Parts: sequence; C-alpha cells; structure tokens
Amino acid sequence: MSNKKVVLAYSGGLDTSVIVRWLVEEGYDVIALCLDLGQKVEDLDEIRIKGLKAGASEVILQNVIEEFANDFILPTLQMNAVYEGTYLLGTSISRPLIAKHQIDCANEYDALAVSHGATGKGNDQVRFEMGYYTLNPDIEVIAPWKIKKFYEAYPGRTELLAYAKQ
Repeated sequence: MSNKKVVLAYSGGLDTSVIVRWLVEEGYDVIALCLDLGQKVEDLDEIRIKGLKAGASEVILQNVIEEFANDFILPTLQMNAVYEGTYLLGTSISRPLIAKHQIDCANEYDALAVSHGATGKGNDQVRFEMGYYTLNPDIEVIAPWKIKKFYEAYPGRTELLAYAKQ
C-alpha cells in the first residue's frame, strides 16, 4: 500500500469507480467514502464490492440521513432556497456534508488528500473544494476532471466504460 492516502467521495457510479482505479494507478491508497443521504441507491453491499474491485483499500459506508435532514435540508427549506425560482437545491446542499465527512475520515486515516468526481459541468467542484479548504486549508485536493492526464484519456462516457471494462 502507498503512504499517499486519499479519501474519495464515492457514489459507486461509473465516474467515481473509474476514479478509484485511476487514483490507485497514480500511486494512491484510496479510501472510498459513500454516504447514505437518503437517496435511492443500489444495494450498499454491491457498492462496497464495486469499490474494492476497482482497487480501493477500504470502502466506508455511512448513514447520515438524520444529520442531512436536520442540519441541511430543514434549514434550506426554512430559507426557501431555490434556484431560478423552481429548482430546490437538494444535491448542492449535500456537498458540504460530504466534504465534512471526507475531512473527518481523512483525519481518522491520516490521509493527506481528498478527492471527488465532480465534473466541470456545474458548481459541485467549487462546493466540494470550498468545504475541504474551510475545514482543512492544508489538505491536498485531487480533482481528476481538472487534471489533463485524466480528462484527455476519458473525455466521455464511452471512454469511461471502456476503461471500466478493462
């Protein structure tokens, strides 16, 4: 195992599963952190198995439904936080909670870095990274979709699927 540990915000989906493997190939010991926010997800045991098969040294599954509801959803609803007057900011409000748990996990495992699979299509990269740096200004952030070597090798879903099959 490498001494370069990274805690990845892991969903078990294509992007983050490919990122697990890519980080391992880049020399990192990957701890995949998957939070149950109450979203409809596939079987959590399958997510754990998928993460381990991709190369994670550990896959941590945490139920944070109550914390998310009380500390994030309720205040958001109380503030009537909507985008363009109609879109409730459900996904975006989860990012600070995920970042908090990643930093907690990084501290527990003496990881020097955290990672996420957010693409440049929205503001999730900023939400994750501002959370990380607020909680630990010295943490290394690995954002594969910002790394030329990654996004040139896997510019789309077809390339990600081919890599995942390999």
